[in-house]
Amino acid sequence: MTAVAPQRPAPPVAARGYGALRVPGLVLAATVAVTTVVAAVDPNEPGHYPTCPFLAVTGYYCPGCGSLRALHDLAHGDLAGAVARNPLMVLAAGGLLVAFVLWTRRLWRGLPRTWAAPPALLYGLLTLVLAFWVLRNVPGWTWLSPA
Repeated sequence: MTAVAPQRPAPPVAARGYGALRVPGLVLAATVAVTTVVAAVDPNEPGHYPTCPFLAVTGYYCPGCGSLRALHDLAHGDLAGAVARNPLMVLAAGGLLVAFVLWTRRLWRGLPRTWAAPPALLYGLLTLVLAFWVLRNVPGWTWLSPA
């Protein structure tokens, strides 16, 4: 008698086309909504948004300080102003935009994820954020502090 190996179920077929774009569509809608609010309600006006808790407690800038004002400037097409507020946020926004487009394209085509960020990249990003955090608080280096 021969033993019959149990059959594994076939992997589900990934949705393609418009059906696969539900989650990216929700992410895009949330991003547009947040950007619209920040574009309409000026973070440069006191009282519209809460103060950064880290800045309020320590007196030092965190890596995110100036991000709302940078997003406001980007929403109004002022790239130089955004970079002056928080250059790391501008770089992150560009990277997230590229990642979103690649993710959406992959889902549209119904392709599986074939790449995961290697640890070296993740540690490099962490090092970049920590270095930015320290350097923007160096006395006299106003070029990295939020303008």
